[in-house]
Amino acid sequence: MASFDLIMPKMGESVAEATIIKWTKNEGDKIKIDETVLEIATDKVDSEIPSPFEGTLVKRLFKEGDVVQVGAVIGVISSEANASVSETPKTATPEVKQETKKEDTVSSSTVSAPKTAANNNYGDSTKFYSPLVKSIAKEEGISINELDGIKGTGQDGRVTKADILAYLPNRNKQASENKSETSTTTSSTKTSPINVGDNAVIVHRPAVSVGAGDEIIEMDRMRKIIADNMVMSKHVAPHVTSYVEADVTNLVQWRDKVKKEFEKREGEKLTFTPLFIEAVTRAIKDFPMINVSVDQTGTKIIKRKNINIGMAAALPTGNLIVPVIKNADERNLIGITKAVNDLANRARANKLLPDEIQGGTFTLTNVGGFGNVMGTPIILQPQVAILAVGAIKKKPAVIETPQGDMIGIRQFMFLSLSYDHRVVDGSLGGTFLRRVADYLENWDVNRTI
Repeated sequence: MASFDLIMPKMGESVAEATIIKWTKNEGDKIKIDETVLEIATDKVDSEIPSPFEGTLVKRLFKEGDVVQVGAVIGVISSEANASVSETPKTATPEVKQETKKEDTVSSSTVSAPKTAANNNYGDSTKFYSPLVKSIAKEEGISINELDGIKGTGQDGRVTKADILAYLPNRNKQASENKSETSTTTSSTKTSPINVGDNAVIVHRPAVSVGAGDEIIEMDRMRKIIADNMVMSKHVAPHVTSYVEADVTNLVQWRDKVKKEFEKREGEKLTFTPLFIEAVTRAIKDFPMINVSVDQTGTKIIKRKNINIGMAAALPTGNLIVPVIKNADERNLIGITKAVNDLANRARANKLLPDEIQGGTFTLTNVGGFGNVMGTPIILQPQVAILAVGAIKKKPAVIETPQGDMIGIRQFMFLSLSYDHRVVDGSLGGTFLRRVADYLENWDVNRTI
């Protein structure tokens, strides 16, 4: 019978270690192919590690709560597969099933809170806490009872780094409110910390009464993350939105002409999204100061070398995720199309890697996919601009010809660009948006692909 090493898989360039949350299999348990063996957590994803083989879990090399380096052997599986080939342990790298979560942006050094004597034996708790959370709690003098009272947004209500750092600035008041709150209906507003950049900013949320027959639905974790990020972005960046209407008749006619042949040849559907992305990358080349970020001090501009285009993708849950096409300007239209389709499909299947949702320098969102003609998108920090493309609609238009003006049916769409007015003025934002529209309007109907 052959033995196989189960290793901690690589989950992206920026992820070096993970914490074992739970072993779902005990030593001696039978395991089927792709059956989950253990659950792990990083600062970016919660993951299930499935077995690449059918067999028996012989040895668990780490305990729940242990932090394990990527690439380390975490268990041994015995299997009859390839038993006649070798009895030497082999390395089994599982494919990780992942759920995207919030990337922590707050450093514990930015938060100060009164430290008190506390029972720091966090092992007495029935809840799981990562070593990082326990370290912060110990440093801040948070007792095990107080830690247990913090509401977590992680898997199964687990307290994350972001949760404990958001709790600290308003610690005493929150503890008092948690004790005194006995009703969901109140006449006053509540003060809650929200992570903004590298600080926890206090915002006032209005009180909301709950009437008879109303249904209370708990936000899932991703919706909470989206909500916090949108509030943070509106707080950090003064948003301005510019609009332009583009005649994309040539673009529509060209796509209609080539899409069947393209799909037959490449095995890929040709949507409008790759065409929009190509136009955006060309315009960024013309106006590189739209491809920047503002540093945390708010006084320095970081001009990006790479053009990494994020594409907002709707998930079956109704939530949104933004996978990123790295170095989009270095790809031809076929390469962009394949990247768009691959990322969109894996986003819907919840199979994106952490690195594939990071590093964007500009974002495109297609509100036209929902039948909307325009939108006012919120900037995805730390970028400074986001483009929304609306639905393409047929309209009567005046067409200028050598023989005079005439009325014809044309294909039009609205483009809306939201930009950070700290560093992008109306001149830059408006001319960049107009340039994107120009590239779409002047599409070569005889172009080959």
